[in-house]
Amino acid sequence: MMGGWFGMMIIPIIIIGIIVFMVYKPMQNNNGKDIGGRDNSMDILSERFARGEINEDEYNHKKDLILNYKKQ
Repeated sequence: MMGGWFGMMIIPIIIIGIIVFMVYKPMQNNNGKDIGGRDNSMDILSERFARGEINEDEYNHKKDLILNYKKQ
């Protein structure tokens, strides 16, 4: 129908292009947000506090900074 190697290669090329697009697009739009579009800085802060990497005073101070920054 389409003939030659072009006819056999067009479908795999389209499939590979779609896969690359689906992987690249979410990474390009990430900018500090997870795929759902939600800022994950509070999640990271909470995990650090839960692991004991920071104390309660540090947690509260950084939480206030993050929340004030989001309001701006």
